[in-house]
Amino acid sequence: MKQPLLETLKQSFGFTAFRPLQEEIILDALSGRDVFALLPTGGGKSLCFQLPALMKPGLTVVVSPLISLMKDQVDALQASGIAATFLNSALAQGEGRKRLRGLHLGEYRLLYAAPERLMLSGMLDDLKRWNVNLIAIDEAHCISEWGHDFRPEYRQLSTLRDHFPGVPIMALTATATERVREDIVRQLRLDDSRTYVASFNRPNLIYRVIPKSKPYEQVREFVRKRRNESGIVYCFSRKSAESVAQRLTEDGIKALPYHAGLTAKERNHHQELFLRDEVRVIAATIAFGMGINKPNVRYVVHYDLPKNIEGYYQETGRAGRDGLPSECLLLFSAADVVKQNGFIDEKPTLQEQQIAREQLQKMVHYAESSACRRVALLRYFGEEWAEEPCGGCDNCLTPRETFDGTLVAQKFLSCVYRVWEKSGHGFGLNHLIEVLTGAETDMVRKWRHDALSTYGIGKELKRAEWQAVGRELIRLGYLRQTSEKFSVIELTQEGREVLTQRRKVLLTKTVEPKPQSTHRSGDIPCDEQLFERLRALRRRIADEHDVAAYIIFSDVALREMANRYPETHEEFARISGVGRQKLEAYAEPFLDEIAAYLRTYPRQIFEDSFTIPTPPPAMKARATTSLNDTARETLRLYRSGMNAEQIAQHRSFVSSTIYGHLVAAVESGEPLRLDTFFSEEDQRLMSTALEKSTGVLSTARELLGGKFEYGPLRLYCALRSRA
Repeated sequence: MKQPLLETLKQSFGFTAFRPLQEEIILDALSGRDVFALLPTGGGKSLCFQLPALMKPGLTVVVSPLISLMKDQVDALQASGIAATFLNSALAQGEGRKRLRGLHLGEYRLLYAAPERLMLSGMLDDLKRWNVNLIAIDEAHCISEWGHDFRPEYRQLSTLRDHFPGVPIMALTATATERVREDIVRQLRLDDSRTYVASFNRPNLIYRVIPKSKPYEQVREFVRKRRNESGIVYCFSRKSAESVAQRLTEDGIKALPYHAGLTAKERNHHQELFLRDEVRVIAATIAFGMGINKPNVRYVVHYDLPKNIEGYYQETGRAGRDGLPSECLLLFSAADVVKQNGFIDEKPTLQEQQIAREQLQKMVHYAESSACRRVALLRYFGEEWAEEPCGGCDNCLTPRETFDGTLVAQKFLSCVYRVWEKSGHGFGLNHLIEVLTGAETDMVRKWRHDALSTYGIGKELKRAEWQAVGRELIRLGYLRQTSEKFSVIELTQEGREVLTQRRKVLLTKTVEPKPQSTHRSGDIPCDEQLFERLRALRRRIADEHDVAAYIIFSDVALREMANRYPETHEEFARISGVGRQKLEAYAEPFLDEIAAYLRTYPRQIFEDSFTIPTPPPAMKARATTSLNDTARETLRLYRSGMNAEQIAQHRSFVSSTIYGHLVAAVESGEPLRLDTFFSEEDQRLMSTALEKSTGVLSTARELLGGKFEYGPLRLYCALRSRA
């Protein structure tokens, strides 16, 4: 089966190899098996159902939430010579009838439809006559109310199994926690389904966070240095999106807003101009993005703090879908946290408020952390990335300076203790800072905290500096912050030990706002002048065909042409993304443009082969780590004869924290042995599961039936890699 698959892959889509997990998913679909696939944005989800549609008779039905996404994918398929269509409310009545006639005559291999259209009784009757061979549900997380983008209309899809009992169903998404995955499988009643979870890592993305000072000026300078590149600026409010777009346009950068306050016609028009590269920047609320299949978005800027890591990950994932290096910049300020908490207070139930606060706390910790950002993102989704520094985030590329913050930490921790001792309960971060700085407020006087020994002992630091210290002590585990409406700060056991045993505490220096470098992350070896000429040609051809530019060829394909200088049809056919249809349709104009260029300019010499850049070498280098005091204490208790669970109970930690300490001990070179933690049978089971899951811990854990949690799996990987 593999050879026919590869032949169809090249002829129809222009590729010579599959991306990770694509082949396995496609083979399962062709065998009639239900599939759940979680592939990151840019990981090639669409091909998983598009290729099977060409390999057997009948119709593949694709459920898609957005009209723009349907049109995008159908345009791309038709440009590759594949019979595809869509049905939605945007079609004129005559056009809709024409497409229905074609479906009755069996003229199409793929049909895209929104869930509400698909589940109409008349539509279901038609589908039963059209020989449906596969139902693919894109953006499947929309069916789960535990997901970040729940859509009630997706719930209707839970009855598909009753209407099409013998038709395999494929559910696909780019972002879903384990709870959401389980909900998707249950809602869609995927029978004996095979689950595929790819790595969440996007190695071509660089993650940066800078303090927000003058946000518009920061964004303007960032965008100016990338004038010829496309990007998205995410804003929290419609007003901000409008303002950013207007000011960028006034400063000579073509930009448009996108938000729910615009009419559908305006939104579609702005999106179309962005897709066609006529507008380089979209300033948008989170309403923009899920339907965008634009592969050459070179940067995503978050003008305001996102509500949660899941949304942030999905939004940054809209950069670099073509695999070329791209940048993700987040502007962070404590004021944004206050603003977000204000909106959380308006949520209707206490449970919703508590969940939102917990999610926001994790987002704030990510933004303020001095640790590897890639590790933090992947860990959120249950995946461990053991290779630090990653070489693709600001904290790894330019590590933050640390300082001996023992005295500062002791002052803060002492204040927490004294306030609790005096009043019998905890207080919020702002109140503690008012005590430290000697503020004369009604609350301080009411609770008589101006009589405490810690009152006014922190006047040497500004309020903002104490806020940063407090949040870092929370991240380090010395303090705990509750997630109720009136959240309070509490001492942890580790925090008490800092006070009683006078342990040294290292804190991170705050980062000063500074201009970004002029590095253009999209650059790869090619003749830039020729690339721009090919891009202009692509734009002209796209306009003639009334499609987005990337439908003709991706930036990857154009850069490959500007690297290899193909001169014949045979050489042009070897370019990535050139299938049979595109070879016939576009080879001549592009070969003519390259030939004309070479009559004036000489060839440049590049590397022998052209490949999409892989992660920088630093990503593959193991970090040398030194143990902190709390990890050393865990190691001491382990050597005294306690196991991880006993240590966790003794120290009032969750066991995953203890396993993290043990992993750090292994990575720092401590002589720990595999067989003292795991039996031979356990080692065999974990080894087999990790091999099958290509090292993705979340998948390995599922294969093991939940027998081992992430902590033991991480420790096994660390011990095995050192052996």
